[in-house]
Amino acid sequence: METKREEEEGAAAKRQQKLIQLSSPNALVNNNGTTRDCPFLDTVDRKCLDFDFVKKCSLTGRNVDVYACLVCGKYYHGRKEGFSAHTHSIEAGHRVYIHLETERFYCLPDGYEVIDPSLDDIRHVLNPRLTTEQVSQLDANRQWSWALDGSYYLPGMVGLSNIKEAPDFVNVTIQSLMRVTPLRNFFLLPENYQDCKSQLVHRYGELTQKICHARNFKGQVSPHEFLQAVKNRFQIADGIKCGDKSNGSKEEEDGGNGLISDSGQACRDTGPRHQESMPRHRTTASEECLGAVPRHQDLDRGTGELEVVKESYNKPSKMPFLMLGLELPPPPLFQDILPQVPIFNMLKKAIVEVVRPRLAARMRYRVARLPQYLILHMRRFTKNNFVVEKNPTLVNFPLKSLELKDCTPLPERLRSKYDLIANIVQLNVHDGKPGEGSYRAFVQRKSDELWYEMQDLHVSETLPQTVALSEAYIQIYEQQQQ
Repeated sequence: METKREEEEGAAAKRQQKLIQLSSPNALVNNNGTTRDCPFLDTVDRKCLDFDFVKKCSLTGRNVDVYACLVCGKYYHGRKEGFSAHTHSIEAGHRVYIHLETERFYCLPDGYEVIDPSLDDIRHVLNPRLTTEQVSQLDANRQWSWALDGSYYLPGMVGLSNIKEAPDFVNVTIQSLMRVTPLRNFFLLPENYQDCKSQLVHRYGELTQKICHARNFKGQVSPHEFLQAVKNRFQIADGIKCGDKSNGSKEEEDGGNGLISDSGQACRDTGPRHQESMPRHRTTASEECLGAVPRHQDLDRGTGELEVVKESYNKPSKMPFLMLGLELPPPPLFQDILPQVPIFNMLKKAIVEVVRPRLAARMRYRVARLPQYLILHMRRFTKNNFVVEKNPTLVNFPLKSLELKDCTPLPERLRSKYDLIANIVQLNVHDGKPGEGSYRAFVQRKSDELWYEMQDLHVSETLPQTVALSEAYIQIYEQQQQ
């Protein structure tokens, strides 16, 4: 019986190979059913390929055993007879497919595997891979990349598609966090967080790799898959924005501040990984993604630290920080002249002169340690009984060498100079919520110290004077190391 079964299986395999040769007379078929010469490779249309969306079948919605048609770019489930990909190959005549998980190519409906080096560029776009050397040289790279549509783009400075279901500040926040080198380099190497079970962390890592990849078919990237992971993680219903207050999210209240409220975990050096990649107490999207970055042992390059003194019993305590909230002075009643305020005055009020009553106790703050990356949040929005008002006061700030010693007494041998690397601006000509209006990010390219204006798909070079005259909302400063 076993011998007869083996003979039947061998005869079936020969018939399958004969069918393949009849349908593809120029194909060279090996004994294992693979081929190195497929006559349908000229039908592959790379301009139609887009791997930024959720890997689900376009007909059944299944997310297992999904194939991408390399002719039309749509996703289908299964390559066996009766499944979507097999049916599509017969009805539309599209023959070449790639399995989105194994990255193997197949010719359907024949079913044989295609092995051809000319398809390697599709693998790199589906799953970008950067070596440690490429990651270390990313900030020094000045070479432009060419997209299939004839446009040029800078790796790490590509535009992001505007997703209607996401608030406008999501894209500018992602672009700003790309300037934080330790955070970006950590997510560019998947082995740093391969033990993490959170899909949100992996989706953010994939988005980081696509933004910094130099072999993309397009000069833009869509954060759709990352935002879907956010909605699935926090069970946000379809048709509701990720920052909607009806979902209990704080992001609508604080705008872009909500996504980077816990960036202290992100701006530490990667160092050795924790055994527990994800602390259990993480509750927000930013905390879950950024909490995967382990704490570095070097205190000088970790988060900052404030020394809090309660005047009731005059006992100091330590409080870590990375983001400082700065209070803007109230705008004048008649705004004939746009009010302005130096950033040094706001810093003094935030960390030196302030004595705030809290829980029936008066507290005084003093900086004990400065972080490697300092985030400043200008609190432009105030809420009264009726509306949320925006403060239009301009903040005068330097682009280079922000000296914190001019604002507060600091310990000796402490690096206190910072350079601006990202500036988020909220463009809103009317009174409204922080989630309304449009957001724009000014980011610096370290290789040539040029400034770029980024708003969704729009990326253009701008003058430093334009950055200094903008209504700063959130700023990211990098500590000078010399």
